[in-house]
Amino acid sequence: MKKLYFTITGTSYRYGKDFFEPKMQVKLAKEPDNEFDKEAIKVELEGLGQVGYVANSPNTVQGKSMSAGRLYDKIGDTATGTVLYVLPHGVLCCVDEDSLPINPDERFE
Repeated sequence: MKKLYFTITGTSYRYGKDFFEPKMQVKLAKEPDNEFDKEAIKVELEGLGQVGYVANSPNTVQGKSMSAGRLYDKIGDTATGTVLYVLPHGVLCCVDEDSLPINPDERFE
């Protein structure tokens, strides 16, 4: 399966991003009731709660990572991800493959 990369953004509205470190695990949770973005995916960290959102704008998505809109239908209601890099304008992560729903077409390969 192809790796799914995403960027955490909006950290400055909460705790900042200085505490993020590579290999740290984050939780993704869809937020369908978000009044500003129906494809919003919030990012949570155990012990802190919400720390940001999956970037959903060309101005906030880093490199070739996926926007929340592109990632939304590929995950279940929740998923986990692992921090790869802390960058000046976001935190680059990868979705943990074992947290994704099983694709029925891939079950018997």
